[in-house]
Amino acid sequence: MSGNLIKKTGHLLLTGIVISAGFWHTPGKAQTTASPNQLNAFVEALRVSAPPNRPNDGMYSQWQVLPGIIPSWTKQCVGQQMSAAQFEADSAAARRTVSCIMERELNKNLAATGNNDTAAVRRTACWWMTGTVDGCSSGATATYVQNVLNAYQQQLSRNQS
Repeated sequence: MSGNLIKKTGHLLLTGIVISAGFWHTPGKAQTTASPNQLNAFVEALRVSAPPNRPNDGMYSQWQVLPGIIPSWTKQCVGQQMSAAQFEADSAAARRTVSCIMERELNKNLAATGNNDTAAVRRTACWWMTGTVDGCSSGATATYVQNVLNAYQQQLSRNQS
């Protein structure tokens, strides 16, 4: 009887070691969170790629945000609902708001692309312009997305120097 117990114990021990070794060798999930450097580069890329701020163009701040989304985004990101005029007048709140929303969207797209930085930036820039992550492969939207990607890559290289 004690021989069977030793066999069972040995078998369980061996099974535990094999399972543990399997977990040890299982690759971890790829990091899908934008670094602060990536996020800052992307937010700045959106700013420099935005159309020029023109009076009465219907968009606000250096990032050219449409007014309808400003109250909910500012409430979520800066803790208080702001009007479009308040958002326009407070560049720090505008940057915090855009950074907050872009962190969420860039992280989603990093996860969706298996942490492919270029693809995530393209998808997020497309979302920023159109509200969807695809459909920016031709015309003005493709040009805009490429401009954002180029500016992003320039910002990253500056920040890493």
